[in-house]
Amino acid sequence: MCGIVGYVGNKDCTRVLLDSLSKLEYRGYDSAGIAVFENSKIKISKTKGRLASLEQKLKREGWINGCCGIGHTRWATHGEPSDVNSHPHASARVSIVHNGIIENYQKIKSFLENNGYEFESQTDTETVAKLLDFYFDGDPIKAIRQTISEIEGSYALGIMFSEFPDTIYAVRKDSPLIVGIGENEAFIASDVPAILKYTRNYYLLEHDEIVVLKDGKAGVFDKHGVHIEKELHTADWDMEAAEKGGYAHFMLKEINEQPTAVKTTISPRITDGMPDLSECGMTKERLAGYRSIYVVACGTAMHAGLVGKYVIEQLARVPVTVDVASEFRYRNPILSAEDLVIVVSQSGETADTLEALRLSKRIGAQTLAIVNVKGSSIAREADMVIYTHAGPEISVASTKAYMVQIAVFYLIAFELAYAKEAITEEECRRLTAALNGIPEIISVVLQQAEQCKYIASKLINAGNLLYIGRGLDYALSMEGSLKLKEISYIHSESYAAGELKHGTISLVTNGMPVVAVATQRELFDKTVSNVKEVKARGATVIFVTHAYKTVESDVADFKIALPTVDDILMPIPAVVPLQLIAYYTSVLKGNDVDKPRNLAKSVTVE
Repeated sequence: MCGIVGYVGNKDCTRVLLDSLSKLEYRGYDSAGIAVFENSKIKISKTKGRLASLEQKLKREGWINGCCGIGHTRWATHGEPSDVNSHPHASARVSIVHNGIIENYQKIKSFLENNGYEFESQTDTETVAKLLDFYFDGDPIKAIRQTISEIEGSYALGIMFSEFPDTIYAVRKDSPLIVGIGENEAFIASDVPAILKYTRNYYLLEHDEIVVLKDGKAGVFDKHGVHIEKELHTADWDMEAAEKGGYAHFMLKEINEQPTAVKTTISPRITDGMPDLSECGMTKERLAGYRSIYVVACGTAMHAGLVGKYVIEQLARVPVTVDVASEFRYRNPILSAEDLVIVVSQSGETADTLEALRLSKRIGAQTLAIVNVKGSSIAREADMVIYTHAGPEISVASTKAYMVQIAVFYLIAFELAYAKEAITEEECRRLTAALNGIPEIISVVLQQAEQCKYIASKLINAGNLLYIGRGLDYALSMEGSLKLKEISYIHSESYAAGELKHGTISLVTNGMPVVAVATQRELFDKTVSNVKEVKARGATVIFVTHAYKTVESDVADFKIALPTVDDILMPIPAVVPLQLIAYYTSVLKGNDVDKPRNLAKSVTVE
């Protein structure tokens, strides 16, 4: 969730650390700090607040001059956001930054206190710094190995020992960490954007592998201390892709990148007009053998899975269960070798989803990962993986990652339905061709941005909203509601339109905004009846439907008209105005759109 960087080279380390941390701001944070070797001594500067506050503090109190250091942006888990609780944390001979959660830190803390150590912060991280100090006898790798054998939980650690100047040590388990390799310089970082300004080449660290950065080079050792060779990866996108490109916010840029992202994701998976997922081992024979499917994900990715559920069940007639990853693990799921578990994660590092994947594999189910980050933990551990090609998604509120996840679910549904002989080859080709034309449809919908901005201006003073729909529109409404509340901070709920009369309609008051989605023609009249119920009770209705549909004034105050495609594909164009409404509502309220409060991009803790 937070961000880690480290640098060894010939440049101004403090500047490199600040620049690199700025590329990880999208991950969410509430404080920042650095530790740098200056004249062979570790100097630390940290503060609550944004990176700008840290830079101002450094300019005010004195720039730290050196060529080796570690940096951190913290998202509070143990202890409130404060200067004291900020990273780096230190003991007599050790300074560290940490991403993750140490589950047994209280036990370790008691042990260390009994051995004379005193603690300043409320964090779990400080216990790791002091445990490293306790075990350090002049051999850093030995101290690291002993420490990680005792700590439980998830961690990515950047470590500096005062007796080993200009050297960084790092190790990870369950939390992401990469090693960047430049020209006479080396890096550690939580994610690729942090290093793109300097290099596109990097190593992926496996669990409990220890990396040593010294003299601009990186050496990697296994948990036994044996040096190992690593495969060098190259990022397939550059710094320009991670910048705003003239847009006011990353979120708006990413909304507008959706046509390209969808095209890039689906085009390589269509061969001779038919869906083709053979790249990941998803053969027609394997698909035909699945008894049932489980989709496991969190937040927006789970909403993509709900769309997938409707489409797979409708076309392939295979039962699909969608689970929130944090609940799936603890309900003792019933799985077999004939079941497929699809785990969905933009980052490929989502802690709850990763643990759900591991549980599924232990039980014996086959697993498929839908992720956006190559080489991520989920991608490496799943039996099969389909990479989405969204490119970097910097804004915390996901848009294009959600869109490409849905696109992949359509390809799975089409090929599965054909493999199960639930649809003919002709129908499969027709649906695939329609999906292939979706990027152009998205581009058309994006032209309604000004109307969405106008509608947003009517929402900024609302205290509560409702999103309603039926079938696929209900799944879509859930994502629209989440998008609004996570960046505008307006309370919003989504409901199946037919459920309103069973209690929720009591919340409708005069002027309360209700966003109604009605793109499924078979359910259109029923949805209109539900909308009339809220309109009769004074609601202000924003109606999202086909352009050709006539909507009377007793149904809606505002209509968002969508180009018509096959009903089963309508969730793709229909989500765009919901994204834009959320975006402009947040902008008009003056919020930090790309970095909403309390949220993080990559949730690597449970």
